[in-house]
Amino acid sequence: MRIDTHTHFGEPSRPKELLYRTELPEVYKTVAVPDGITGTVVTESSEDIEDNQWTLDQANKDPFIVGLIGHLDPFSEAFDRDLDRFAADPRFCGFRLHTNCCHQYTGNPHQGVDTISERLLESLAKLVEKDLALDVHGGCEHFDYFAEFYRRTDGLRIVVNHMGECGPLTTGPLRAEWVAGIRRIASLPNVYCKVSALVQMAVNVPAPADPAFYRPVIDVVWNAFGTERLIYASNWPQIERVSDFATAHRIVADYFAGKGADAEENFYWKNAKRMYKWGRDS
Repeated sequence: MRIDTHTHFGEPSRPKELLYRTELPEVYKTVAVPDGITGTVVTESSEDIEDNQWTLDQANKDPFIVGLIGHLDPFSEAFDRDLDRFAADPRFCGFRLHTNCCHQYTGNPHQGVDTISERLLESLAKLVEKDLALDVHGGCEHFDYFAEFYRRTDGLRIVVNHMGECGPLTTGPLRAEWVAGIRRIASLPNVYCKVSALVQMAVNVPAPADPAFYRPVIDVVWNAFGTERLIYASNWPQIERVSDFATAHRIVADYFAGKGADAEENFYWKNAKRMYKWGRDS
């Protein structure tokens, strides 16, 4: 089993601003299934609350979609109602929090422990009550902010998207602040990390295809999170700005093939199942 936990789908006749392009699951499957992908957890594609329902409707048609990390506004008075509505579907796994969403409520482009909204904390507590997960999208400069609301919300499960924006990647040393930030955030036991969007972090376009180019950055997250908290994810179709699905998949497949069968199984689906609990059967 191989579950891609970060795909973006949408109706091509109604393109959304947040996406490079909108596509239907059928298009994704033409590139992913040949590489052994057996299902996907879709990640929110727009700020339209009804797009959550659109994705769940697609899942009704095609069981290849096993789950959804949706879009909800945790600062909104409608949050509790919206959460109740979508959490009633066992494929709804949680929602994604963007740091730019927080900025508009705090007025602070550099999030810190003193800018956390009480409304946000209340919403996160509701998320925990529903046994759902929180994806976070932001760079290492936001890790302390993420860590603080993790500490202030008992039982919160967090997934760091795109390795905390590890780029720009070159043949030179990795950013020291990113390496230190990954180690700090990984010290929190209920925080996981998606190994996703690697090719988008490279400076050169098209992105390098040699897996060895990306090995140093994957080494950092491997050493920090270990075999039980890294999750496979592609960020398709966004990765096609700079590369293609087969190349991006080969980069991580090459790395994890060297870690043994148990590590591969954890990476490709077991860790994600433990975090997202799609189907609510575990």
